[in-house]
This record gives sequence, C-alpha cells and structure tokens, in this order.
Amino acid sequence: MIVVLKRGATADMIRKMVARVEDLGLKAHVIEGTERTVIAAVGEERDKREESLASCEEVEQVLPILAPYKIASKETKPEPTVVRVRDLTIGGGHIGMIAGPCAVESEAQILEAARAVKAAGAKGLRGGAFKPRTSPYAFQGLKEEGLKLLAAARDATGLAVVTEVMTPHLVELVAKYADVLQIGARNMQNYHLLQAVGEVRKPVLLKRGPSATIEEFLLAAEYILDQGNQEVILCERGVRTFESHTRFTLPLATVPYLHERTHLPVIVDPSHGTGIASLVPPMCAAAVAVGADGLIVEVHPDPKVALSDGKQSLTPDAFAETMAQCKRVADALGYTLS
Repeated sequence: MIVVLKRGATADMIRKMVARVEDLGLKAHVIEGTERTVIAAVGEERDKREESLASCEEVEQVLPILAPYKIASKETKPEPTVVRVRDLTIGGGHIGMIAGPCAVESEAQILEAARAVKAAGAKGLRGGAFKPRTSPYAFQGLKEEGLKLLAAARDATGLAVVTEVMTPHLVELVAKYADVLQIGARNMQNYHLLQAVGEVRKPVLLKRGPSATIEEFLLAAEYILDQGNQEVILCERGVRTFESHTRFTLPLATVPYLHERTHLPVIVDPSHGTGIASLVPPMCAAAVAVGADGLIVEVHPDPKVALSDGKQSLTPDAFAETMAQCKRVADALGYTLS
C-alpha cells in the first residue's frame, strides 16, 4: 500500500511513520516526490493494517498498490526517475547515449573506441570485461584486467563506465571499477544477483530477458528496488520470436508501454535487438522517436576483427552519423540528447 504523508512532513514525522510501518511487519520504502512524501509499505496487506496507518495524524491517505510490482509502479511514484552518473543523464527528457565495444579486447582498442564515442557526443562507455557466451569456447573477456582498462579509458575521457556483472560474488569487484552495473539478458531472473546489485548504491542497467514478459521484467527490477537501490534503468534489447531475419525482434512499443506503468527510465539496445549493423542507425532514431530515455550501442574501431558481435557493431564514423540523426529527432521532440 502507499502511505501518503501530509504536505510539509518533517524528517521526524517520516522516521516515525517508517517505524510504524515496520512495526506492522511491512517493509518501508520512502519516496520523496516534488509535492508529497510517500511511503511504500510492501508486504502482505490486510485491512487492519491499512486502518492502523490511516489513523495516524501524519497521514493524508492510504492507497492500495494494484500492480504486482509495488515500488516500480507509477502508482507509487508518478514522477519519472532520473539517473545521473558523471555527465551521463538518463530520463526526465534527457536521452543518455552509451556506446562502446561488445568486449574489451586491449588497451589500444578500448581507448580508441572511448575517444571516438566521446567525440561523437556519447556520455557513457559500454564494454564487457566478463562475457557470458553461448559457446564455452568463445572469448570470455579479459575479466579484472578488462575492468582496469575500462577505468583507464574513463580516466582518459571522463565517460561513465557501464559493464556487466555476471554473478553475486563478482558484484563487489565490478562495482570497484564501474559507474553502472549491467545485468545481462541471460541473468534477468537471477534473483540472487538482482538482490546483490540492489545492495550496492550504484545505478543498475537491467536488460530484458529474450523470453520475458513485461510483468516479469518489472518484477525483476522490483528485486533490485526492494533492496533499497532506487536507480534502476530498464533496457529493451529484443525478444525471441519466430522471425529469423534479425538476431531478435526489437519491440519498440515496449518503451511507451513501460512509461505508462513505471517511473523507471527505459533505454533501447538496437545492436542486440537487430544483430545487423546496417539496421542499428534507423532503429536508434526510431527509439528516440518513441520516447526512449537512452540508447546503448555497440561501436568498435574495426568491427571486422572484433572478438565478439562484430556484425552488429558500428564503426566510429557510422556512430557519429547516427548521433547526428538522433539529435535531429530529439530536437524535433524537445528532448536533450547527451
């Protein structure tokens, strides 16, 4: 349920109500809006508990949360969540651009890629240090050495580093180097991992699983939010269908649909969503047109020699042209591309 406090509620009043919610056996999540502070009281709801909270003098009203995802729901927080890290801003009319290679391969490669995407206007650098691959014989990443190279690229460019964490025991290590922790599509329902990143106070980029419904996607985000981490970025990266002309099917209707149901920012990954480099630029522009809060795009200095996902990676020149096209769309709709 949502406990709406009266206008002008003090810090002491908020603490008192949090204690009251917890005394009733519910978990309290304080959400400060522009006009009101609300407390999401999450747990098994009973009429007597609702009546008990509604009777407190600090409370204006108590409302049920109808959605199964309680904290992620717009019922709990009508205002959009905006995630800011370094110069990267995602949400609230800001379209955050994240770009870089699928995998960190060498110091020269990641530095060249970072400088190129920054020159084109990106504010975030993507790159995999730990790579989950379908085949056990494929390149698995440089691991901690790759994290160190990403940190060096950040030092050289100022870009925010976005990289994947694959297991709970690696969260502390990856968080030491990364600015944003990415949960890959294969791990969207790895609940122990979701809880582990929820305990870290760094933004989390959560990718939709290839067969996940929207409700399952939002409930996965709920696991992170329930641990106290409010900075979750949802990423649509395509779903598996009967079609074979692209790597996945990229459903851009997901973006406005999610905006109707959650306050969390929504970005799009057209590289994995199509798997074909020539399709990435038009899908980037289309994602901006439907209201995406950001894009995450694979860019490699020389895609022909990439150790992973070269076929869907843009060259630096192609990415610069894509950025220019997306900026024109963003300007027409009154968004800020950064």
